[in-house]
Amino acid sequence: MKINVWSYQDEYKRYRRQILKEVDKVFSSGQLILGNKVKLLEHNFSKYLKLKYGIGVNSGTDALQIALMSAKVGKGDEVITVSNTAVPTVSAIVSCGAKPVFVDINQDDYLIDVSKIEAAINKKTKAIIPVNLYGQCADYKSILKIAKKNNLIVIEDCAQSAGSYYNKKPSGSLGHLSAFSFYPTKNLGGYGDGGYIGTSIKKFADRALELRKYGMRKLYYSEEHGINSRLDEVQAGIINLKLKKLNLWIKQRRKIANIYNKFLQGSSLILPKENKNNFHSYYVYVVQHDKRKSIMNKLKKNNIYCNISYPFPIHLMRGYSYLNYKKGSFPVTEKLSKRIFSLPMYPQLSYLKVLKVIKCLKEAGI
Repeated sequence: MKINVWSYQDEYKRYRRQILKEVDKVFSSGQLILGNKVKLLEHNFSKYLKLKYGIGVNSGTDALQIALMSAKVGKGDEVITVSNTAVPTVSAIVSCGAKPVFVDINQDDYLIDVSKIEAAINKKTKAIIPVNLYGQCADYKSILKIAKKNNLIVIEDCAQSAGSYYNKKPSGSLGHLSAFSFYPTKNLGGYGDGGYIGTSIKKFADRALELRKYGMRKLYYSEEHGINSRLDEVQAGIINLKLKKLNLWIKQRRKIANIYNKFLQGSSLILPKENKNNFHSYYVYVVQHDKRKSIMNKLKKNNIYCNISYPFPIHLMRGYSYLNYKKGSFPVTEKLSKRIFSLPMYPQLSYLKVLKVIKCLKEAGI
């Protein structure tokens, strides 16, 4: 019995007819890009998030980049974020001409350490991108207070937090703008690439709509430099279908997390922490251990496959060496990158498979 850290195949078997029906509707419609399915998703997801506007784009990376561009973040500006994140968070900042500035993370929840933000702010700082990592939101009460004091834009990186809540507000509704990924592994994932920008600020929404299509308001005429980032109808149709099931699937993720919590409590693994005022969606179930490699190898021998998110801090990557950060710049990020790994987690993961993971972990000596 093979147990992957993530799989869409059980989901596809169960919903195959519904998914293929959506695909057939698109192919029969004569409209493949930015049609009615995209408009419906933009309406439905903005309603789910309690936002006024939604803009479908080609990927979560593009969602971040266009969100930054719509807020007029560009050359000469600096954007504060974290190094313990997926590369796209940082590549989006660089792609719009700005400079990423890192701060360290908290030891217990892996989220941006808000106590470090103000020290990183200067006259060039234009925005903060808190990453809602692993399914949990950052401390927006503190972040928004800092942003207001310093006249900064807050853009939520929600790639991993669809279905999460902070102070009973949906992830994606907390900042001035938000960026979601519909990459297949996500809580709300399609069967290909896709992304979404959310906001209730009209000027940002209007600019994002233009920027996703070469800066055009009308066909073949560019008002300003934009990019090509159009969500296709097939992915929009599939995501619309899956949006109806998102709350149920988050409940299933939380149920799996509770099983892990129950049976792994008291072990030598450090388990995930759900912060006060947060509703964790458990995009991944991240644990810590100083013998990570040994444990993962033992699980692999039992056909159980885990993942590390993320083994390489971005500030130490060759591609971003020009930022001049060194080993030791962010000690918590660097320490955790050697300890964290994700156990299998997806809504269709069976109870028996979860128990097998737990049994093998205990046999590995945790």
